[in-house]
Amino acid sequence: MTRLYIIRHGNTFEAGEAPRRVGRRTDLPLTAAGLTQAVALGRGFAADGLVFGICQAGKLQRTRVTAETILATMGLRLAVEPSELLTEIDHGPDEDQTEGRVEARIGKEALEAWDRQAIAPPDWTVDAEARIAGWREFAAQPLPQDVLLVTSNGAARFALLAFGFDIASLKLRTGAYGIIEAGSEGQFRLVEWDKRPN
Repeated sequence: MTRLYIIRHGNTFEAGEAPRRVGRRTDLPLTAAGLTQAVALGRGFAADGLVFGICQAGKLQRTRVTAETILATMGLRLAVEPSELLTEIDHGPDEDQTEGRVEARIGKEALEAWDRQAIAPPDWTVDAEARIAGWREFAAQPLPQDVLLVTSNGAARFALLAFGFDIASLKLRTGAYGIIEAGSEGQFRLVEWDKRPN
């Protein structure tokens, strides 16, 4: 049995700063609060006795640094492998725009369809089919018991679709995680989604 721990990176916006849609073209660092979230994840996983056998992350610094901080907090000497599967989507003309501007351009319904069904709004570059296939291919290979995967909100949701989970919202908050358990014969179970350490 393999458990996929799918983590969304920590905060990239300061308290009081208007959040923006940032994807693969905007390489923001973690804020101090984002680093604190990563430490909290590492402490929580260590308290649970987890020992990750593989760690992969998207290529941007916010995902990579989140992964490195989790591992360092846990005292694990494990390389963070870059993964295209975990790389963020491209928001096209909405990249680095505030939520108000994005909603004004594409409408509230389009954003709701993205959060509930991962239907990409017009002009976003997502390639949902490739992402779903990528998650299935990743889970089909021999893997250790616990796998740490650090990504973005846009990319993480496709794991849910790949393994057939239907939940009200596909979103992951910053510093939150999900656990998908991969059993024998291609059976999957959603253990947690959008959970933050206690």
